Amino acid sequence: MEGFYTITKNTDAEQIIEKSRFIALVSEVITIDDTQQHRQSVEDKYPNARHYVLAYRLHEGRLEKASDDGEPQGTGGRPVLDLLQHRQLWNIQIIVVRYFGGVLLGTGGLSRAYGGTARLALEDAEITLLIPHQIYQLRIPYPLYEQIKYQIKQNNWDTSPEQFSEEVSFDIYIPKEEAEDFEQWLIEYTNKQVPFENMGTELRPKR
Repeated sequence: MEGFYTITKNTDAEQIIEKSRFIALVSEVITIDDTQQHRQSVEDKYPNARHYVLAYRLHEGRLEKASDDGEPQGTGGRPVLDLLQHRQLWNIQIIVVRYFGGVLLGTGGLSRAYGGTARLALEDAEITLLIPHQIYQLRIPYPLYEQIKYQIKQNNWDTSPEQFSEEVSFDIYIPKEEAEDFEQWLIEYTNKQVPFENMGTELRPKR
């Protein structure tokens, strides 16, 4: 499992170029179904547009696609995909809607219009690096709970909501490169009084 850059919120941008209205919509997507749903939602929100140019990159399977949607080949989807590739972004789809204003822009003008509008939308996106985190399930005796929580806060580690029963249990997410040190620290700091179970890995934002 390797890390990658993506966005943390969906954004949009709009500009008028030679009487044509260009609207770029940036969305987080993870699967092919997500890309199709995003396109459908854009078409529903902006009906009767002349073109719905798009590009996406999905990290799983390293899937990429660009569509000119009726514009001259390479003038719409390609500039948008180039933007995602240049910034090394994954799990993102950008759709640029065009309402034709009657003025032909030429191939160079189209590429600048589509790529430029997509770039405007990305400027407002919060880009983050996702890295592998090891997930540990902890079971903490109540006498140790407060001091363990203090150490977690000091180290800025993420946790799941606590479950209170005979012990306090929750998951903690440790950057994979720190996992061995964390295990050693937990064993020594608690004198082996806090059992932990390795629950696998997942990608989470780097802190």
